[in-house]
Amino acid sequence: MSTKTKLELTWIGKEHRPRLEPRILIEDESLSHHASARRDGDHFDNILIHGDNLLALKALEASYTGLVKCVFIDPPYNTFSAIPNYEDGLEHSLWLSLMRERLQLLRNLMSDDGSIWIAIDDNEFHYLKVLCDEIFGRSNFFASIVWQHSVQGKNDAKTVSLHHNYILVYQKSPSFERNKLPRKDEHNVNYANPDNDPKGMWRSGDVRSPNYRENLRYSVTTPSGKKIPAPEKGWRWSQETFAQKVKSGEITFVNNEERVLRKIYLSEQDGRVPESIWFGDEVGTTREATNELRSLLGDREDLFPTPKPERLVERILRIATQPGDLVLDSFAGSGTTGAVAHKMGRRWIMVELGEHCESHVVPRLTKVIDGDDAGGITEAAEWKGGGGYRYFRMAPSLLEKDQFGQWVISKAYNPEMLAEAMCKQFGFTYGPSDEHYWLHGHSSETDFIYVTTNSLTHEQLQAISDEVGEDRTLLICCKAFQGTNADKFSNLTIRKIPGAILDRCEWGKDDYSLKIEALPLIEDEPETEPEPDATVRSRGRPRKADDAPSLFDAEGDA
Repeated sequence: MSTKTKLELTWIGKEHRPRLEPRILIEDESLSHHASARRDGDHFDNILIHGDNLLALKALEASYTGLVKCVFIDPPYNTFSAIPNYEDGLEHSLWLSLMRERLQLLRNLMSDDGSIWIAIDDNEFHYLKVLCDEIFGRSNFFASIVWQHSVQGKNDAKTVSLHHNYILVYQKSPSFERNKLPRKDEHNVNYANPDNDPKGMWRSGDVRSPNYRENLRYSVTTPSGKKIPAPEKGWRWSQETFAQKVKSGEITFVNNEERVLRKIYLSEQDGRVPESIWFGDEVGTTREATNELRSLLGDREDLFPTPKPERLVERILRIATQPGDLVLDSFAGSGTTGAVAHKMGRRWIMVELGEHCESHVVPRLTKVIDGDDAGGITEAAEWKGGGGYRYFRMAPSLLEKDQFGQWVISKAYNPEMLAEAMCKQFGFTYGPSDEHYWLHGHSSETDFIYVTTNSLTHEQLQAISDEVGEDRTLLICCKAFQGTNADKFSNLTIRKIPGAILDRCEWGKDDYSLKIEALPLIEDEPETEPEPDATVRSRGRPRKADDAPSLFDAEGDA
C-alpha cells in the first residue's frame, strides 16, 4: 500500500521552527504624527512598528488575522555576502527558513480575497516560487511579473547586463479579484470609426475559438442567406450567443458577406488588463526611487540602497486594492509602501527593524501627512496632505531570568502591560472593564480573563466566583492561590504565572532578523514541535504605553 506524499521543497533545518512570543506593542507618542485637521476619507489608524518583523507579525496576529487585503514586501534578495560558502546550500537554507516563517504569518493576516506581492531577483526567485506554492497552494499562484528596474547598461557585467527583477504574486484564495489599470491615449491607437458607427470608435476582434471546441463548430447564416463554415477550432461563442451579437451589431458581415467582423467598442472598455512585463518608463526604476528619496531626505550617505519607486507600488495597489483597504509591508525599508498607500487613500501597516525606521521613514511619512512631499505619485494622486499614523515599539519579552537563573515576569511590565500580554498568550482580547476589577479581557460574551500578581485566598476566589455567576466563566492568572480545592469553583479556571506560560514560546529572544550573524547554528537549536496556531477569538488593537512603575519583584512561581 503506497503512502500519499505531497511535492515540497526541502532544505537543511526545515524542521526547526521558532516558537514565537506574542509580544504587545507600545506606542511612542513622540514619533506618532497626525494632520492638524481632519478631512473625509482620511485615515488616522495607520501603524508603523519599529522592531523585528517576525515578532511584529506575531504581535499583529491576534488583532489583524484575515483583515489585510494586500501584502507587498521587498525582502533581502539573498545573504550570500555574509557566508563565504555560498554554493553549499547553507545560505539558501537559512534564507528559506527565515522567509517561510514570515510568509506563513503573512498568509494568516491576509483576507480571503487578499493577495501578496513579493519583489525578488534571480538569486532566490525560483526557490521562493516553490516555497510559496507550498505555503499558499500552487493553484493560488497569480502572476510572475518582470520589472525593468534599470535602463542603464552595465559594461562591467560578467555575464549579461541585468535590468530586471521579479514580482511574485499569490492570491489567498480564488476570491481575489484583480482590478484593471487606467487606459491612456497610447492604449487606444487601434480604435477608429471608419463607418460612423453610432456607438463610437472600435477595433476588430477575433471571432475564432483559441482552443478546439467541437460543440462550437457550426455554420453561420448571413442576413442574405449565405452559409459561412466554422473556423478550424470553432467559433468563440455558442450559436445562441453568436446570434445575439449579430442582433446587437457587435458582429457584422463584410466583403460581400464572406467575412465575419467583430467590433470591440472603446466606450465599453473599463480599463486594461495588467500585463506581465512592467517597463521602467511606466512604473519607475531604482534610480528614480533613489532620486525620490534624495528630494525628501537630502543627499545623505545612509539612504536606503535599493528603494522601490512610488509608481511601482502605486500600480500594485491599483491592481490589488480599493480605497480604504488595509496594506501591509513587513520590510518597510525606506517607507515607500506606506507613503504610496497613504496618498492613495489606503490604510497601512509597516514594520522595520533598522534605525532608519526613525531616521528615514518617520520624516518621509511626516512630509506626506503635512503635504510637503511633492514627488513620487503626489501630483497624479492629487495628494494635499492629511491623515496620520501611530508609531509603536515592540515590548520586551514578558519573562526574564533573575539572579538565580529562574524565569520571572520582566520588571519592565506594569500591571496593564502584563494583563494585555497574558490576553495574547491565552487568545483573549484585551479590554479592561470600568465596572469589574477582575475583567481584563474577553474571548466571547461570557468568557473573561483576570490577571494579577497577588496571591489569592480561598475567600477571595469565592467572592470572585459569586460575582462572575453561573452563566459566565473566568480564567484567573495569578501568582499563587491558597487551598487545594480551587477546582470547586465551576466557573473559574486558575493558572499560576509565570509557570502556566513557561513552555509556550521562546522567551528573551528579540532578533529573528534576516542577518546571518543573528542566527544560531542549526545544531544548537532546540528540537521543538511547532506551536499550533492560536485561535483568534476577536479583534483588538495595539496599546498605548503606561508609564506607571513596575509593581513586580523577582520572585518565581510557587
